Order: sequence, then structure tokens, then C-alpha cells
Amino acid sequence: MKATWKKNTLQFKRPAGTSRGTLKTKDTWYLKIESGDSWGVGECGMFRGLSVDDRPDFEEKLQWTCNHIQLGESQLLDELTGFPAIQIGVETAFHSLRAKDAFQIFPSGFVSGKQPITINGLVWMGDKAFMKQQISEKLKQGFNCIKMKIGAIAFETELALLKSIRSEFSPSEIELRVDANGAFAASEALEKLKILSDLQLHSIEQPIKQGQWQEMAHLCDATPLPIALDEELIGIVTSADKEKLLQTIQPQYIILKPTLVGGFGGSDTWIQFTEKHHIGWWITSALESNVGLNAIAQYTAIKNNTMPQGLGTGSLFTNNIASPLQVTDGKLHYNKNKNWDTSHLKELL
Repeated sequence: MKATWKKNTLQFKRPAGTSRGTLKTKDTWYLKIESGDSWGVGECGMFRGLSVDDRPDFEEKLQWTCNHIQLGESQLLDELTGFPAIQIGVETAFHSLRAKDAFQIFPSGFVSGKQPITINGLVWMGDKAFMKQQISEKLKQGFNCIKMKIGAIAFETELALLKSIRSEFSPSEIELRVDANGAFAASEALEKLKILSDLQLHSIEQPIKQGQWQEMAHLCDATPLPIALDEELIGIVTSADKEKLLQTIQPQYIILKPTLVGGFGGSDTWIQFTEKHHIGWWITSALESNVGLNAIAQYTAIKNNTMPQGLGTGSLFTNNIASPLQVTDGKLHYNKNKNWDTSHLKELL
């Protein structure tokens, strides 16, 4: 058995605005395992500026993983605790290696093409006209759940955009989620949550920066609007620390990005604790290519969570790998009539 890796830079079709800045490209790394005539591939989609494994030795650790691939999946995952993006790449590559079809790693109604996954339509930050244009596009595309990133332009402008949607569509027609990416100051967050709650939003993601457990706990206790933890989960590795975070903050929801929280195994642990403490959850991708998105979507499907998930990122890039993944009417489908672009894959692997 041998393993190799290769880096690829994904190019956004149009700049993607967040409260942390505007993204034009996204680096990712592919891990390929070969054993005899069989092969498997996984994506290590480390997210610069956000992932706990955004470290100078990331590629060195990836090479170490390849050099020690004979250790096997379980031992490698134990050795890669501080590198969640490599962990999910290893998990996916071994699942891929073992599967009859390298890209059908978690059998379900989704991958058989019979059961699509409901997803939210994502609206990126930008000026008012651009955000309004995106909202209009998502509604025309049949999304019943829209997630809008906020915190980069004037709060009043963002509020007006949300009000314009709500004036046309009731909560039963369109579910609205907002993601602040930690943009609010702790001192002003509760007042802003009160204002936003008048719009009957589903939830707000990460209103204040992560690491402020007591302040976040106070917000989750006092909020009139359900709060979902996102960045807060990054870097929380041990089971004891995961449960401590949930017990301390007691959020209404958590959002799992497997690439950032220890892959599928790490996500499983979070889900176990949320169910124990009666906390809701959903899963989102983290700007992976279709290789990583495919794995995360298939993992999501076997969890049978009926809430809209955050898996609509596959169409963001000009140089993504063509795949059976397809978004129609606000749902992610696995279209069995479409094939993976194996020629593009060979170039990357």
C-alpha cells in the first residue's frame, strides 16, 4: 500500500465575501491511497485563517501520513489529532479504497439517487445590490431555506434586506438563517439579537467570536433567537472538552463542519453529546471541492437529519471536478446519470 498527495487551488467564479474578508481562491489537498489494483481518494480541505491545522507544517504532516500509511486508518487518526483536515482525508481515502465504487463510500438512498438532501441557499456578503441579487436568485431556484452572511456591511442595510424577504415570504414559506461569523461585539450582541428576532429567523450562527464561553453562555440563555455554534467547535478535540463546552454554553444548535472538527469520527462524537444534552445540529461543508463535498454529503445522508443542511458549495468554483452532485429545487441530488470527470481527476492525482 502506498499514498501520495497533491495540492490544488480552487478558483471562485466570483469573490465570496465573509466578515473575515473576501475569498477569491481556496487551496485544497488530495490524498490518494493505492493497494494493488485498487485506489481511494480523500480531500484534506484545510481552511486558511480558520482551521486549527492552518500551520506551517501542514504539508509536512501530510507527507508524514503518506510515509506511514501502513499504520492503517485507526492508528493514523489517533496520530493526527491536531490535523482534522488530514483526518477526514484519511477517513475518506480508506472508505474509498474499500468501496466497490471509489466515490460511493456511504451507501444510502442519497447515493442511489432516490433521496436528495434538503439544503440552504447561501447568500454571500457584498453591497446591497449584490446581496439582493443573490437572494432573488436563490428564491427563483426553489430554495425554502436561505442563509445570509452578515456583519460586513451596515447592520441597518442587512436588516433591510432581511425585512424585504420577510415582507414577501412568511416563516412557513421561507426559513431564514443568518451567519455573523463572530462579527458582533459581546457588549452589543444581545440587542442585535432582539432586533433580528422580530423577523422570525430560524437561527443565528456564531454571533460573537469563539473562545468567549461565559459571554456566549449568557447570550444563549437570554437570546430571543436560537443560536448555533460554528467556529466555537474548532480546536475542541477531546470528548471531555466537547461535553464541557456544550454543558457550559448550552446552545440551541451546533453546526458541524467535518473538515474542521475531526472528520466523521469527530462529528460522531459531537452528535452523541448533542443528543445527550438535547441540542439540535446540522452539517455543512467548508468550501471543499466536489471530492470532499461528496464524502460529507454521503455522511450527512446516513445521519437522517431532516433539517436543511449546508451543502450547496459545489457550484462556487470554475475548476471544480465535474461530478454527479447536482442542486435542483433547493436540494442536493446524486444524479446517477452523470459521471465523475476522471480525466480531470487524473491530472490532480
